[in-house]
Amino acid sequence: MPPELEDIRPPWSRSDRTVPRVVVRPLQEFLQTSTAAAFVLFGAIVVALAWANSPWRESYVSLWHTALAVRVGSVTIGSDLHFWINDGLMTLFFLVVGIEIKREFTIGELRDRRAAALPAIAAVGGMLVPALLFLAVVGSGDARKGWGIPMATDIALALGALLLAARHAPAGLKPLLLTLAIVDDIGAILVIAIFYPQGGNATELLGAVALLGVIVLLQRLHVRATVVYVAIGIGVWYLTYRAGVHPTIAGVALGLLTPSVPFQRPAAVSAEARRTAEETVDDPTPPDVDAGSWLRLAWLSREAVSPLARTEHALLPWTSFVVVPLFALANAGVTLAGETLRRSMTERLGLAIVLGLVVGKPLGIGVAARLSAATGVGRLPRDVGWGHIVGMGATAGIGFTIALFIAELAFPESPELLAQAKVSILVGSVLAGVIGHVILRAARRPAR
Repeated sequence: MPPELEDIRPPWSRSDRTVPRVVVRPLQEFLQTSTAAAFVLFGAIVVALAWANSPWRESYVSLWHTALAVRVGSVTIGSDLHFWINDGLMTLFFLVVGIEIKREFTIGELRDRRAAALPAIAAVGGMLVPALLFLAVVGSGDARKGWGIPMATDIALALGALLLAARHAPAGLKPLLLTLAIVDDIGAILVIAIFYPQGGNATELLGAVALLGVIVLLQRLHVRATVVYVAIGIGVWYLTYRAGVHPTIAGVALGLLTPSVPFQRPAAVSAEARRTAEETVDDPTPPDVDAGSWLRLAWLSREAVSPLARTEHALLPWTSFVVVPLFALANAGVTLAGETLRRSMTERLGLAIVLGLVVGKPLGIGVAARLSAATGVGRLPRDVGWGHIVGMGATAGIGFTIALFIAELAFPESPELLAQAKVSILVGSVLAGVIGHVILRAARRPAR
């Protein structure tokens, strides 16, 4: 450790005491890994299934239908706990999705259009083929409303499955899957916004758009107060909800509007830090006499990081380890025995979802990627072969979180179809993960 860092006083969690060293730090290191969120999400799924299939299943149902509404004068928002999870907390998840999409387009993989072409085109194929296969299998009837279900990819579980096969997967495959999942998220957002409206009127929608315009104007006026944007964001969420568009779309819009450029130049902040350090001493008299200088430096340091990075850093742990697992806990609890399981495995809706996730995803991704490379529009990374693309396509068939979300929107008035869809999503996602893992283990790197 450099001499100037030896006097840094670590907090209790980073000290060399027994509990931090043996328990806290290993837990922190695990939570910072790419697979941690997938493990927590998987645990929530297991708990939901065990609870819903236990003698206490009635308590599972009654918990999520606990009445919970906010009333301000004559305005009432919400109905039960299930609403606040699916329409409220999931807005934060979609806010992070919007931030990730913007980050990929500004500083990430999608910034290089040629490098992004192949996974982007593959993602389109991975959305169209499952949807068309679903419609071909399901035929006519109310079940057709679920055509958007097999289009989805759960990025946390898919990435977790890929990393479990990391010894057998080349390094270039992870950014391919991330880019594919981001484009897949864009497609899912468009599907939710356009094809699964909830009824409403255009006045509130215009109001939401106007508030988004106010955000753009305030940004141009260099207004940086977080509380102002949070207040306007809540207004956008409410008006979107009243307009009949799913309110999580408000989260995406706010994420896309988050600035990706720091307000302060890092070099200028560094110079200010050196000046502040030179003008202060370790033990001033009276204590904190120079607090103003350090608080100003803390503010400048914060503004040397873009709002995009700051917001993602603040929200990502909450969405990964609280919001999405809570969503899974509230929505994955379906009965796996009896008539529901049988009908999910034999009737057209269940078969269409499973085939869409297990067959449609790898087929659409593989064919579209092949066409992209053959026409010269896209290209494979040097260490990635076509076997890896097929394995990645199979892994992308893990559509759990977004697939459940679309199922809730597709069958709000049909508990029977919704239960069938949920069971089929579980079965299809598990099969897709296992098949993807097997293919990635068997795939070989291309000879160059």
